[in-house]
Amino acid sequence: MPADLDPGARGDRLAALLPTELIPLFDDRFDASCTLFEEYVHRLALRVVLATGLDAAAREPGTPAAIAVRAGLDAERTAHVVRWLLATLALTGRATHLGDGRFQISAALPELDPEEPMRAQERLDPSALPSYRMAAAVADLYPEVLRGAVSGEAALFAPDRIGAWFEYFSNDNVIYAISNRLGAIAAGSAMPDGGGAILELGGGLGSGTVAVLERLEQTGRLAAVRSYRLTEIAPSFLRRAQRRLAGRFPGVPLASGRLDMDRPFAEAGIEEGAFALVYAVNTLHVARDLAFTFGEVRRALAPGGALVLSECLRPFPGRPIYVEFLFNLLEAFRAPRPMDPWRPDGGFLTPEGWVAALEACGFRDATAYPDIACIREICPAFVVGAITAVRA
Repeated sequence: MPADLDPGARGDRLAALLPTELIPLFDDRFDASCTLFEEYVHRLALRVVLATGLDAAAREPGTPAAIAVRAGLDAERTAHVVRWLLATLALTGRATHLGDGRFQISAALPELDPEEPMRAQERLDPSALPSYRMAAAVADLYPEVLRGAVSGEAALFAPDRIGAWFEYFSNDNVIYAISNRLGAIAAGSAMPDGGGAILELGGGLGSGTVAVLERLEQTGRLAAVRSYRLTEIAPSFLRRAQRRLAGRFPGVPLASGRLDMDRPFAEAGIEEGAFALVYAVNTLHVARDLAFTFGEVRRALAPGGALVLSECLRPFPGRPIYVEFLFNLLEAFRAPRPMDPWRPDGGFLTPEGWVAALEACGFRDATAYPDIACIREICPAFVVGAITAVRA
């Protein structure tokens, strides 16, 4: 966010661009929490660069792949991650992006204490600390994954780390919960007047489900939900979601089951044209072939049905965002099928990328909520939003 604006002035300018219903979500405490967490992640990224020898390897200009090789890392596996780390350092002037795909670190890097912003966060709002604990755990894994000692999937989702993910993907974690709450508002607005069935993709631990059903309940529209089907690929997450939702909304016909969004939805028993709304929170960016998955979503929707994606959004092409630090080690995150021009590489998409992808895949009226194109000019660190579209 712009350094020349104090939090109050920035908050006033942001509030002028937000829909009224979103203003309470983006208060000064949330703003400050995001700023502190971004600084925390930048310091962790700096620590990873030093621990892996990327600082010395980047003394001479080079592409991320070349710098990875100099540092003794697996270039094929790590080029995307190395590019992200160097681009993140470039945001703070600690590395230089030379504009031709090469980077350079020309001066010795400082060792900055990550605990400092975490202590400030604890004083400000300890509800955000699960994000810090998760980021710290992931940072410890970077060197061994980048050296090829273990896969990112095996390291991040080892049994002893599942509890930390449970705390992270929670509506009690203010930094993560914003995606659920903003998405719930967008989904409630997109739900057809006549109601219908809802399909949720990648429902994880069920926190997004709770948020959207609570929103519909608050707005008096819960009875319009004829059925709700929560799907998730990870059995451990699905079991936890089932326990979380058991008996929570007794008036809603709620079902759950496993669905792999990289496979035909019919394999999971999803009938064509059965749903008025398909909903997903921070899920579809890891689709291996986004065009294929959008095709399956379109077939699941009734004519005129809506798709709502609540996603972290890349404000500008090529700009790293701090949330990616948690997921860079996952192959599904960093190496989907490229689809130029709207999906040039892995990670999160820009709002324009999502809109172009949806329009190319048989949807209409695709739009970002709120208007990220205006907001990012004053708040380039504003990285949450919903993309809504209608089946053409």
